[in-house]
Amino acid sequence: MTAKKNNTAKFFNYAVKFWLIFLSLLAATVLFFYGVANEWLGPMPSFEELENPSTNLASEIYSSDGQLLGTYYIENRSNSTFRELSPQLVNALLSIEDIRFTEHSGIDQKALLRVAWGVLTRNSKGGGSTLTQQLAKNLFPREQNMSTPKLVIRKFQEWITSVKLERNYSKEEIMAMYLNTVAFGSHAYGIKSAALTFFNKAPDELLLEEAALMAGVVNAPTWYSPVRNPERAQKRRNLVLTKMADYNFISRHVADSVSQIPLDMSNYGLLDHTSGQATYFREFLRAEMKQWCATHFKTDGTAYDLYKDGLKIYTTINSRMQQYAEDAIREHLGADLQPAFFKHWRGYPNAPFVFPPEDMKTEVEKIMQQAVRRSDRYRAMKADGVPADSIALSFRTPVRMQVFSWKGTIDTIMTPLDSIRYYKFFMLSSLMSIESRTGFVRAYVGGNDYRYFQYDHATQARRQVGSTFKPFLYTLAMQEGEYSPCYKVPNIKYSVQLYDGTFWEPKNSSDERIGEEVTLKWALANSNNWISAYLIKRFSPESVIQMARKMGVTAPIDPVPSIALGTPDISLCEMVGAMNTFANKGVYVKPVFVVRIEDKNGNVIDRYAPEKNEAIDEVTAYKMVQLMKGVVESGTGIRLRLKYKMENPIAGKTGTTQNQSDGWFMGITPDLTTGVWVGAEDRSVHFRTISLGQGANMALPIWALYMRKVYDDPSLHISQGDFSKPLTDVSIEFDCDKYDRAQKNRNSNNKKNFDSDF
Repeated sequence: MTAKKNNTAKFFNYAVKFWLIFLSLLAATVLFFYGVANEWLGPMPSFEELENPSTNLASEIYSSDGQLLGTYYIENRSNSTFRELSPQLVNALLSIEDIRFTEHSGIDQKALLRVAWGVLTRNSKGGGSTLTQQLAKNLFPREQNMSTPKLVIRKFQEWITSVKLERNYSKEEIMAMYLNTVAFGSHAYGIKSAALTFFNKAPDELLLEEAALMAGVVNAPTWYSPVRNPERAQKRRNLVLTKMADYNFISRHVADSVSQIPLDMSNYGLLDHTSGQATYFREFLRAEMKQWCATHFKTDGTAYDLYKDGLKIYTTINSRMQQYAEDAIREHLGADLQPAFFKHWRGYPNAPFVFPPEDMKTEVEKIMQQAVRRSDRYRAMKADGVPADSIALSFRTPVRMQVFSWKGTIDTIMTPLDSIRYYKFFMLSSLMSIESRTGFVRAYVGGNDYRYFQYDHATQARRQVGSTFKPFLYTLAMQEGEYSPCYKVPNIKYSVQLYDGTFWEPKNSSDERIGEEVTLKWALANSNNWISAYLIKRFSPESVIQMARKMGVTAPIDPVPSIALGTPDISLCEMVGAMNTFANKGVYVKPVFVVRIEDKNGNVIDRYAPEKNEAIDEVTAYKMVQLMKGVVESGTGIRLRLKYKMENPIAGKTGTTQNQSDGWFMGITPDLTTGVWVGAEDRSVHFRTISLGQGANMALPIWALYMRKVYDDPSLHISQGDFSKPLTDVSIEFDCDKYDRAQKNRNSNNKKNFDSDF
C-alpha cells in the first residue's frame, strides 16, 4: 500500500514537473514571439510598410495603343495583379515551391516537421519555407553576413511577418506580390519584366513550358539561367512539369510531351534603354520626365523618383506607326541609299569628306581629332590620367569590337581610329509624325540605331532646312491678300540690297522657264530661288521670322535675305510642328508626347493638354495646302506619284541644303504631318551630285515607305481623302490653267469694253 502511495506521489511530482516545464516553455515561447513581434529583439516591418512595401519599381512607358515601350529603373521591376498571371504559371509555382499554399496560414507545420526529421536523420527532403515566408524575406531582405543568433531571430521575424501578410492579404494577392518581388536573372525583377525579357510576352501569355521554366528559375536564377546554363534550366523546367503532373495540374502525357520541347530563347533580350522600340523617343522622354519629377511631389513631400516610384507614363506614340517609321528608315537607308553612298565614294582616298584640295588634309585631321575627343574611350582614359601619347597609341591599336551595319552587328578587329572613320560614312535619318488636329506625336525616330548613334536628330539636332523653309515666306505672301497660288511673277534674277549696301542675288538650280511669267504655285513646286528672292524683297526677313515664330519655330534665325532659301538651322520637331499648321487650318499645335502620368497605384497625377494658338487664318492655310500640293503633282516631289504610285491628296515640300549636306521632305495629309531628315553626322560628308543628294532622293522615299505602311493598316483609320475647305467662302481659283483662261477672258472683255467706249 505504501509503495503504491509512493508511486502515485512520484507520478504526481513528475506530472507537475512536466507541466511546469511545458508551461514554462510555452510561456517562454509566447513571450519570445511577443518580444519579437514587439521589436524587443530588433525592428519589425510596420503595418504601413506591409501595405506599401518599399521595393524599387520601374517607371513604365506605354504607347497610345497599350504597348509597353520600355522602362526606367534601378531594378527592372514592374508589378502584375493576380488576374494578369497565367494559370499555368500559378500551378507551376505551387507545384515546385509550396503545394499547401492555399491550406496554411503563412507557416507550413508539416513542412517544418519534415525539415526537423530530415535534420535528425540527416536525410533532408527540401526546405520548409512557404511562399509567404519567401515573400517576407523578399520584401524585407536580410543583412549580409549575419551571425547565427541574428539569423535565427530574423527567421522568427519572417515567420511573424508571414502571419501578418496572411492576415492582411488574400492568397491571390500574396501570390502576385511574391512573383512581383522575386528576381529571375538577366536584370529582370518580377514576373512582368521576366516574361518580357525571356519571351517578349506578358505574364498571362506564357505557354506551359515557359511558365514551368519561370517557376523553376526563381529557386536559383543564375544556376538555372536558360541563357547561361540551358541544359540545367531544361532539367529544372522538366522537374516542374513532373511535379505538376504529380499534383494533377496536368496529365502525365502532357508533362512527358512538353518535356521534349527544347528551350526557345529566340525572343530573349535584355531590357535596357538601347534596345526595343522607340529608343530615341524614350531617351528624349527620360530628360523630360527627370525635369517633371524635380517639380512634382508625393504626399510625404519628397519629389518623385523616375527610377524607383513605378510611374506609368502614357505617351502619344502609336506602336504600329512607330514600327512602320523605323522599318521605312531601315528599308531605304539600308537597302538603297547607304549602298549607293558607299559606291559613290569607292576609290576616293579622302572619302567621304568634301573639302577644297588645299584644305583637305588639315580639315579631315581636325574632324577626326574632334571625334576622338568626343568618344567615351578618350574621356575615360583622360579621366584616369592616361598620358596623351598613350591615348593616341590606344586609338591606333587594333582591338576586337562590334560595329553597326544595316545587315546586323559585325564582330571585327580594327583600331578605334578606323572605327571612327567607318562611322563617318553613314547616312543618318530622323522622322517625326504627328496627328494634325491633336498634335499627338505618333512616331518618333531620332537616328539609325541608338546603340551606335546616340545623337538625337529629331529634337536635339538643328540642321539647315533648305527649301522646306520657303513655305513660311509663301505663307506671308498668301496672308497679305494680294497674292494667290496662281499669281504670276517674272522668272528673272532679283537683287536684294543688304544693310551694308551690297546686293544679294541667289542662283537657281534650274534654267527652266527663265524670263517667263510663272505662278507662285509653280515656283514653290520647283523650289525656284529667284521667286523666293522676289518675295523676300517684297516683304522682309523680319516679317518671315515673325511668321515662323507664330508657327512654333523657336530656333535662332538671323534676319538676312538668304533665309528665303532656307539657311536657318532648325530641328525636325519644330519644322513638323510648324508645317502641321497648314493641315490644322491655321492653328499651331505644339507637338504632344505624353497624355497622362499615373502613380504606381494607378492614380492620375498629371494630364497634358495641347498648347494651341491661331498662327494664320483658315483661308491662308488652305491656300498653302493647295500651293504645296503642286510640289507632289508636278514639282520636286512628283516621284510620290510616278515611283510610289500615291494618288491621294498630298501637300509637301522637299529641301536640299548647300552641297547636299541635308535632305528633307515634309509631307502633309489631312490626318498626319510627317517630316523626314537625312544627312551625315558631319556636314562635310555628303553626295557630290544633286541628283543623289537632293531631298527628293534622300528623304522623300522614307516618307513614302512609311505612309504606304500606314495606309495599308486599316486599324489606324488614316484617311486618304482630300483636305476640307474652309467654312468661309474661298472665291479663289487653284487650278492655274482655269485661272489663266479666266484672266484671258477678263482681259479680252476689258479690251472689248474699252474699244466700244470709243
